[in-house]
Amino acid sequence: MSHAPHIVVVGSGPIGSAYARVILESHPTARVTMFEAGPQLTEIPGQSVRNIEDPAAKERAREMSQGPQAGALRESLGIPAGVVVEGMFTARQGTHLLDFGGDGSAHASTFPAAAAATNVGGQGAHWTCAIPRPAFSEKVPFIPDEEWEGLIEAAESLLHAQRAAFSDSAIGSAIRTLLDAEFGAELPEGYGVGTLPVAGDPQPDGSMRWAGADVVLGPLIEAGDPLAERFTLRDLSLVRRVEHDGTRATGVVVEDLRTREVSTVDADVVVVAADAFRSPQLLWASGIRPSALGRYLTEHHVVITTVALDGERMGSLVSDDQLDVELARRAQHAADPVAAVNRIPFSEPDHPFSLQVMYAENPPFQLDPDSPHAGNRWGYVNMGYGVRKHPRAEDGVTFSDDELDYRGLPNMTIEYALTDAENGEIAEATERLRRAGGALGAFVAPPRLLPNGSSLHYMGTMRMGETDDGSSVADPYSRVWGFENLVVGGNALIPTANTMNPTLMSVAIAVRGARHIAAGLTAD
Repeated sequence: MSHAPHIVVVGSGPIGSAYARVILESHPTARVTMFEAGPQLTEIPGQSVRNIEDPAAKERAREMSQGPQAGALRESLGIPAGVVVEGMFTARQGTHLLDFGGDGSAHASTFPAAAAATNVGGQGAHWTCAIPRPAFSEKVPFIPDEEWEGLIEAAESLLHAQRAAFSDSAIGSAIRTLLDAEFGAELPEGYGVGTLPVAGDPQPDGSMRWAGADVVLGPLIEAGDPLAERFTLRDLSLVRRVEHDGTRATGVVVEDLRTREVSTVDADVVVVAADAFRSPQLLWASGIRPSALGRYLTEHHVVITTVALDGERMGSLVSDDQLDVELARRAQHAADPVAAVNRIPFSEPDHPFSLQVMYAENPPFQLDPDSPHAGNRWGYVNMGYGVRKHPRAEDGVTFSDDELDYRGLPNMTIEYALTDAENGEIAEATERLRRAGGALGAFVAPPRLLPNGSSLHYMGTMRMGETDDGSSVADPYSRVWGFENLVVGGNALIPTANTMNPTLMSVAIAVRGARHIAAGLTAD
């Protein structure tokens, strides 16, 4: 291997960024080139769009990441200007549906809300920054507990974890008190009502600077830092194929979406960390097709509601002066809708789901002025239960060699179904959500199950396994089975059933994979 080994990372989200940083910090001469198919949204690469205060600038940044539905940017993102795509819309601001109804659209009738973000920072530019630790059966069973704890701590450091964000909020404290009165006696010690760990940095004025891929990259994007000299980020650069000889990756074929120039970039190691659909798509397009590729698709299903906080109950726990202080502080940060986030974490066997409770002074939608809940002085909570999907080989994405998507890659078809196992837990979570809403106030919107794919947390399509038995794509160090130097990363590697945001878990897995890569590189 050369004196300065070259690692190519495909994808610029938190996972790809973790690979880049850990490898460069662990090896004295390695170079990393990161390719991202989408544009850079912010001056600081990978910054969270939630940190943009100007509404027009925030809207523009979100539009830029919306792939085939990106308006004026559609040509540079892969859709010719003359093409009219009917019925275009996005699942969520900053994302684009995979099945968007136009030419080159994926086929996802059973997973209709499947969406992606195409931009520097990936979904890390748009996520809610929730980073709960996996617990019980959510954890990877073949990584020893002691090592796992260290990996999680490393991931929390990379993401700037805050375990007590908004803990000084009187409103947040009152919400926890009311939820604890309803559920506390049923929950195991250490897994009761508490604050939700988030990724970001508290500011002196009480706000949060939310974390994106920028905080994971850290010194790699700081001018003058020695690590930055060994790191290159190329946006609007679509990797079309991984070059390989059957056992080793040798590089990638990249199209510059600005110039349409196609080139081959040599690499000593290739890390594919796009997302749970486009990473396996790239492997398939490269002729790398293990039997489990694309299979075992999971997410966590979401049952949500909005509740107007009850003035009498809240008033018994929060004084008028405390409320006035909270509202005054919130008025300084009106662009950020979240003021306090609480949760009830996953635990087994009696609470196999996760509750997330977000306080805001305004509901997420316009209320009828005549509604008795309009203008509620005590505010609202938007809350939802995450419910696990038990992995099945039948659920997954397949790729066509005969039909191409809007980028000219093998088109996708997603097959997915809920079983009695999921439906039973969804029903139980819905009943618990009714209890939670009743404990806090009055329902503004009744509990409802969101369509499949709504969580944006897609897992399992490149799952890791302990042995190469046909049910996994990658080994315990995230290397594709049968390849020495082809590594995959992201939520797609998670082999277990999970109930909440999996980013922390995926970064922890990436830390393990990156350390293993670095240990195998030479520095002559």
